[in-house]
Amino acid sequence: MPPNSHAVLSASSSHRWLHCNPSARLELEFEDRETSAASEGTAAHALCEHKLKRRLKLRSDRPVSHWDNDEMEQYTDEYVDFVMEQVIRERRRDENTQVLIEQRLDFSCFVPDGYGTGDCLIVSKGRLHIIDFKYGQGVLVEAEDNPQMKLYALGALEQFGEQYQIKKVKMTIFQPRRENVSTWETTAFKLKTWAKKDLKPKAERAFKGEGEYCPGEWCLFCKAAVKCRARAEDKLRLAQTEFKLPPLLTDSEIEQVLAKLPDLKKWADEIQEYALQAALGGKEWSGFKLVEGRSVRKYADEGAVAQAAKAAGYSDIYKQSLISITEMERLMGKKDFEKILGGLVVKPQGKPALVPETDKRPAINVSAKNDFDEIKGDF
Repeated sequence: MPPNSHAVLSASSSHRWLHCNPSARLELEFEDRETSAASEGTAAHALCEHKLKRRLKLRSDRPVSHWDNDEMEQYTDEYVDFVMEQVIRERRRDENTQVLIEQRLDFSCFVPDGYGTGDCLIVSKGRLHIIDFKYGQGVLVEAEDNPQMKLYALGALEQFGEQYQIKKVKMTIFQPRRENVSTWETTAFKLKTWAKKDLKPKAERAFKGEGEYCPGEWCLFCKAAVKCRARAEDKLRLAQTEFKLPPLLTDSEIEQVLAKLPDLKKWADEIQEYALQAALGGKEWSGFKLVEGRSVRKYADEGAVAQAAKAAGYSDIYKQSLISITEMERLMGKKDFEKILGGLVVKPQGKPALVPETDKRPAINVSAKNDFDEIKGDF
């Protein structure tokens, strides 16, 4: 298969097609549309590749992108520093350690036409470490049992497993904009057992477009999600249930609603946006019409406004405020920021939020919080 062709069962979408087998074929009916976030991520990956090659004393021309900024410079530097720490540590143990950047990985022995590209592979005697750079900040990505990383590992084992007698496999997600460095370790034996017993049969069904549609949190980035009947029926099932008023719901009913609300809201927004774009393209929806939304006034030319106001005798026309903490930290750098302003920055207590148990933030001690609030009220 040509390097730039589209894989039906890609590693990046494996979380979806492993849970919802026929979704892979369904997605092929929809065009690929690169979002600004994806474009920014591509630029960040290219910069990571360049910087890492240069640190390894390999030839590379610096990529140029309109996404280039101080933030991207900082985060890509952090990624390269992290990778080099792992390389140096491994080379102390095995001087023949090999570092592979943007390595094409073939796992087609388990997934039909399956291949992908690993950001960085560190291969040494008995060990494999795969590092994946994630520039997104919307969704926290964990390495533990991550199917995309496991597919990359299987491809690497097929290529280097025997030569390096790899037994231990380490996988790391480096997600700097979420301050997330997640690492998971397993064995080559466990990976291949999973591949034979679980991955391969599901991949074969998915490649044929067989199996049952199974909506879930993996629908998040599915191109077919907005028109998927199974997902619609799943969401409408909640809306169609005749619940009582909230105070009269049972605890069990409330728990069921809470679990589905985030995705239900997202699905509703997606349907609304899809219908709007279709209407802008000329489609007419029965019972609906296109109108001009509310608008906020703005200056057509701020320079001309300032000049006209000053000419009319008005001088107090400007506001001045400090740049944000994030911008200040980028301006000074983390070390100087901490030295100069560390004692002048406070982090107020966050507003309480009800989240699933899988969320990694520690639970609030409600009784202690209430006691503290009562004490504050006495002063």
